[in-house]
Amino acid sequence: MASDHTLDNWLTAWPDALAFVLGLAVARWAGWNTGDLVWSLWLSSLVVGYATIVWMIGQPAAALALASWRDRAVVDSNPRMLTAFWLILTAGVLFFLAFFTVHFVGFHYVHSQILISFFPINGERGMDAGTSTYAEIVRRYWVFLPSAFLAHRAAFLRKPLSLNRDMPVASLGGSKKLGDLFSEPYRNVLRMHLLLFFFFFAHFAGLENFAVYAAVYAVYFFPWRLVRRPATPVASVSLQ
Repeated sequence: MASDHTLDNWLTAWPDALAFVLGLAVARWAGWNTGDLVWSLWLSSLVVGYATIVWMIGQPAAALALASWRDRAVVDSNPRMLTAFWLILTAGVLFFLAFFTVHFVGFHYVHSQILISFFPINGERGMDAGTSTYAEIVRRYWVFLPSAFLAHRAAFLRKPLSLNRDMPVASLGGSKKLGDLFSEPYRNVLRMHLLLFFFFFAHFAGLENFAVYAAVYAVYFFPWRLVRRPATPVASVSLQ
């Protein structure tokens, strides 16, 4: 029944509740204020988002490389063809990693330059922030990352490309599915932006208290994937 299936889906959200409790406990234990919560969200968006991108690129590449080696005799007995395929695959991986590193990491860098003007680290503001500033951000707020990874575990449990001999190549689905996969980190960025706007409002309105922080973290850790339209099944590719 549909209701039973929905209930099963919500029952799988208990790790999200655990991540929420852990994240809130860390903030409470460390005595974080608004600036600390802002930087914890920024760091989690950068690290978890970039890790998601690496997974979305690396998992399909690894699957294709292993499949090509396993079926090398079926595809082509010429070892040069296999080497050429691996070189093209490696070039593609490096290109996409470079593109998203510049785009995603660069965006977070620019964003941090704005944030640091309002929430300075060690008294450094704006363009005064250097490598030591970002090292300090990691040192202070890395404890938030385990709960953030737990909350976004679905992105790493998903396989962007699974190889199934019984499915046609056409089932790959084109650029729309690939776009859906790579939109995951950017959805998290959008969520972070909305929460940061709320933090700015709370900070300047003098609404800094534990209840407000708990409400913001509840929005961050809520399993929004369960209220969105079900994703299209994972693509499968035939190698025969």
